[in-house]
Amino acid sequence: MMGRMAETTDIRTGSQADAQRAAVEMWFDPICPWAWMTSRWLMEVETLRDIDVTWSVMSLAVLNEHRHDLDAAYRARMDEAWGPVRVIIAAVEAHGESVIKPLYDAMGTRIHLRKMNDFDQVIRESLEEVGLPAALAKEAHHKKFDAALHRSHKRGISLVGTEVGTPIISVAGVAFFGPVVTPAPKGQDAAKLWDGCVLVASTPGFFELKRTRTLGPILD
Repeated sequence: MMGRMAETTDIRTGSQADAQRAAVEMWFDPICPWAWMTSRWLMEVETLRDIDVTWSVMSLAVLNEHRHDLDAAYRARMDEAWGPVRVIIAAVEAHGESVIKPLYDAMGTRIHLRKMNDFDQVIRESLEEVGLPAALAKEAHHKKFDAALHRSHKRGISLVGTEVGTPIISVAGVAFFGPVVTPAPKGQDAAKLWDGCVLVASTPGFFELKRTRTLGPILD
C-alpha cells in the first residue's frame, strides 16, 4: 500500500497544508525482536508526524525456507517461526486486516517482553486476549494459508530485494529495510530518526548505510 500525498505534503514535518496524511506500511515477523522495536518506534512516530500506519506480515520462515547453510539451532527456530505468522494470516482471512496490529501486539508482548518461548502458548493466549476464536490456533501447524502468507511476504520483499530481512517500511513510493535501532527512540528522537530515514531512502541512487551492531535488543 503506497502512500499518495498532495504536492504540499511534508512527511518530515507533518505539514497539513491541503495535504493528505502519508500512508505508511510496515511488514513484520512477530518473532523478530528488531522488528518489535521498530514497530514501537513507528507507533511513536505516528503521534508526531502526519502518517497513518498499516501493518502487514512478512516471514523469516519464508525468507529462509530454501537456505541450507543455517545451523541446527536457527533452522529449528525457523521451523517454529511458521506458527505465529500462519495464525495472523488465518485471522486476517477470517476477520479482516483490522486484527493484524492487536494480534501482533499481543504476540510480541509475550515473545519479547515476557520471554515466552512456547509459540503455541503465545498463540493461544494472544487469540484469547484479542477476542479471536481459539480454533485459529490449529492453523499454526497447517499449510492452508501459506499461499496467502507468501503473497504478503513477497509484496514487501519485492520493494527492497532479497538481501534484507524484517522489518520493511514503505512510504510514498519509498521502501527500506529497518531501521534497526535499540532501544526504540521516543519523542523528538523518534521524529528525527523518521525524518532521516525518509530523507536518505528517498535520495536517488541511495542503497545502504550500515555499521556493526554493538548492542543487542533493549526491549524494556
